[in-house]
Amino acid sequence: MDRTKRLLTSILSIFCLLNCAALHAQTGGPVIAGDFADPSIIRVDSVYYATGTSSEWAPYYPIYRSANLKDWRQSGYVFDQAPEWTTGSFWAPEFYKIDNTYFVYYTARRKSDNQSFIGVATSPYPDHGFTDHGVIIEHGKEAIDPFIFNDGGQLYITFKAYGLEDRPIELLGYKLSEDGLRTEGEPFSLLKDSNRAGMEGQSILKKDNYYYMFYSAGNCCGQGCSYAVNVARSRNFKGPYELYSGNPILSENDAWKCMGHGTFVTAANGGTYYLHHAYNKKSNVFTGREGLLSELSWQGATGWPELKTQPHSSIDSADLYDDFNRRNLSGYWQWDFRHATPVVKQQKGALYLSGAPTKENPTGIVLTVRPTSDNFEMTTTVINTNKALKGLAFYGDANAAIGIGIEGDSVKVWKTENKQRVVIKAARVPKSAIGLKIEMSGGKTCDFSYKTGTAAWTKLASDIAAGSLPQWDRSPRLGLHYSGNEREEGQFADFRLHNK
Repeated sequence: MDRTKRLLTSILSIFCLLNCAALHAQTGGPVIAGDFADPSIIRVDSVYYATGTSSEWAPYYPIYRSANLKDWRQSGYVFDQAPEWTTGSFWAPEFYKIDNTYFVYYTARRKSDNQSFIGVATSPYPDHGFTDHGVIIEHGKEAIDPFIFNDGGQLYITFKAYGLEDRPIELLGYKLSEDGLRTEGEPFSLLKDSNRAGMEGQSILKKDNYYYMFYSAGNCCGQGCSYAVNVARSRNFKGPYELYSGNPILSENDAWKCMGHGTFVTAANGGTYYLHHAYNKKSNVFTGREGLLSELSWQGATGWPELKTQPHSSIDSADLYDDFNRRNLSGYWQWDFRHATPVVKQQKGALYLSGAPTKENPTGIVLTVRPTSDNFEMTTTVINTNKALKGLAFYGDANAAIGIGIEGDSVKVWKTENKQRVVIKAARVPKSAIGLKIEMSGGKTCDFSYKTGTAAWTKLASDIAAGSLPQWDRSPRLGLHYSGNEREEGQFADFRLHNK
């Protein structure tokens, strides 16, 4: 990295801190750092918008905006409230624009039978104001991963089917109505996973006389992931499709693994790029499936495509700092909607956190952000005293969390597992503002410290295991924690996440 880039990076980091809560993605490498799986991208004039999986975190389906495909900033969510028919598993949204209306076709689990199907929502705006129109595809035991294709003016919606049935997966398609809100006719098969290797996350391009079907094969998620991008082509949209003998065309490099599930966009420079996800080989499941950009090119001799991931940047993820002086909660905060209903307010430079966890949630309320590194230092200052436990948490799920907090005149390090929260270590503290810190240094353990006033940090517990926190389809989150009476609250003066 040259001196100019180093200087610019420093200036941007300082700007981030001074402006309370700007969360920057890395340029190069993960263009959208942290957990951002199954991304879908559109270009509107000179601006790009992308949305991705939110899994079990609310708000639902984060939306990012960029002017250059490298520098992204979160600008909204598809849904602030979950659609009435849904209960969870908010996966694989598909962005599309018809005339002046923005569409998001999305996968979610249905309340009535706990099966995943495809819904659709629309808005006159690309990053807010979406109205849900309910289920558009209900097929078999599961219909997921929608993708829209316009073939000479006829819209089609394609999707993955039979993933939960004792038969090969197939990529199916329907004709789509002109208004984009209904399927027409019967479904048809585009491609079958005859080898049962896994097949999903399709994206289709047409070049010259061929339709190219890009799809992800293998296991998408977790430590045992095996994702890679394959391609097949046909002279007819409905097939038959010929598999490329050189598959996969995108799998891993020195820094990233399990690449896949993305969509294409034509950039202002005329190039075509594939926004997709991958796991960082270093931080792996602790930062989740991050958003990467690969460039599409074509082999002159054969006509088959190639994908080249853009060079990984050595720029560190920018720190995050929030002093809670804004009127409204910053947009990057998330919570586990299945297990708690947080009550949050900001006033006079403090955040007040309370709420009601569900009966099966022994951890409590968490208000979190997405980690972008496994080498971090997270701090806050608790400024009130009561009987509730309030502090910091590293949270994977209601039954997979660790943290440090203040309860009465004690500071406590705790963990949640086997459906109960237990105290690991405790110490007496004065009834005053207390600083709390959780550190992780590129391993699978965390250290916990506290301090009063301007005193040095006192380490309370070390090497607490965090390996059980990541969930199959999502990274754990970092943030503020509250567990206590709904009539009480935790009060926090600040929150800082420093990536070391």
